Amino acid sequence: MRIRKIVTSVEDTHQEMHRSISPPTRKAVAAAVIENPFAGEYQEDLEALIETGAQLGQLLGEKAVQALGVSPEQCESYGKAAMVGSNGELEHAAALLHPKLGAPLRKAVEKGAALVPSNKKMGGCGQPLDVPLGHKDAAYVRSHFDGIEIRVTDAPRANEILVAVAVTDSGRPLPRVGGLEHKDALGEDGLR
Repeated sequence: MRIRKIVTSVEDTHQEMHRSISPPTRKAVAAAVIENPFAGEYQEDLEALIETGAQLGQLLGEKAVQALGVSPEQCESYGKAAMVGSNGELEHAAALLHPKLGAPLRKAVEKGAALVPSNKKMGGCGQPLDVPLGHKDAAYVRSHFDGIEIRVTDAPRANEILVAVAVTDSGRPLPRVGGLEHKDALGEDGLR
């Protein structure tokens, strides 16, 4: 894995619709710009990217939790995303995100019984990458259906991939669409 840069960002929402949010809702995203080893060629075996995904799950998961400034068990939701530069293919993002990135991310946030929401796309320098968010232990917690955007001015270049992991310490500000609440989630089956 060849990393060109890592970008970390934290968003604190203190007010929504003229209402104070206390404590503020917080989201952190950590992203790496990596060289795409298969740029410009078709490769049947994507194992190198699958293994890179495992490394990035740990690295970016730990960086996002650290940026949020909470203990791993205090994280409530998570997500992952990748944007492949023009000399790659969408399957390169899938190889990074799906087979092995999730397990080290779950370890970084402690538990993580629910599926990790994901997004993948093709793109270029400065384009936004949306990282979807969902409750880490109970997918039915609607207050945590959310997302965060990251963009890196000079990435991904044609032969690169932008990979991002996001975590939160809460759900959306002022949630009121009903459903299972965080305090009632059991986290046993990944759904409730």
